[in-house]
Amino acid sequence: MSNRDLLSDPDILRELIMDHYKYPHHHSLVEGNEYLSHHMASESCIDDITVQAKMNQDVIEDIRFDGVACTISTASTSMMTDLLIGKTKEEAKTIIDEYFKMIDGKEYDEEMLQEAVAMKNVYKQANRIKCATIGWKAIQSILESEPSNE
Repeated sequence: MSNRDLLSDPDILRELIMDHYKYPHHHSLVEGNEYLSHHMASESCIDDITVQAKMNQDVIEDIRFDGVACTISTASTSMMTDLLIGKTKEEAKTIIDEYFKMIDGKEYDEEMLQEAVAMKNVYKQANRIKCATIGWKAIQSILESEPSNE
């Protein structure tokens, strides 16, 4: 079974989401001013998280997050950390753009999003879109506020 077939199986997608919810990656904040930080809270649900990013030149060295969040928010943010750590700002922005295309129900690069394609059906549930994007919007804000070192 190919990776594409696996990521088309609704049971596998649900399992990926639940695994990232129960055991989120990079799920703790750190003290210190070497991390840029952005807080996001939803006015329509429990999601209230802080995302931190540590930059080394134009490369994302680390991403952390914590707070109170629903299953979709926690899982999507956990997947995001896996995808973006080690990427340049420009690579990260491209991946974030592809993720938002997917969430909007548009054509997107499935390979680029890896496990984050588990969120591909969120666009069918308008009330879950904010949940699936809150962490991504936080990192996007951090990247936009960080001056380029080129």
